[in-house]
Amino acid sequence: MTEGEKTRLIAWSNEMRDVHERLRKALRVTQEAIAAGDPAEPAARDLLLFCHGFCAALTGHHEGEDRELFPAIARSHPELRETIRYLEQDHSMIGHLLGGLQAAVDQAATPEELGKHLEGIAAIMESHFRFEERKLLSVLETLELEIDPARVFGPL
Repeated sequence: MTEGEKTRLIAWSNEMRDVHERLRKALRVTQEAIAAGDPAEPAARDLLLFCHGFCAALTGHHEGEDRELFPAIARSHPELRETIRYLEQDHSMIGHLLGGLQAAVDQAATPEELGKHLEGIAAIMESHFRFEERKLLSVLETLELEIDPARVFGPL
């Protein structure tokens, strides 16, 4: 294996770490924007953009993993199929929570209500990311997958 091939293989683990960190940051920015709002007032339009953007980014990330990354891992590491099923269940649960946040945004919920939704998402998201990194980073260092990282991890 050439040094360039090794760099590309290891880059998949770096890509996952980087996208998880960008999503953590997007969540923090959204939470900070909500915290700065008036708890008695419906969320302002700018704040709604943060919520919509965060939901779209996290959903795109999980859809890319489900569509591209997890099937590739299952083919090359069949012993991880149960782990992948667990991660896909997490994606479904997070999608449900994001749907709840989206419904709250659409109903002009107060910043306090939106903050509660984000707290729940944050807890599950962080647990999911840590488990995913613990189980998959070493696999990603050797995964051969010729595809645009944005298709795999979402357009972040």
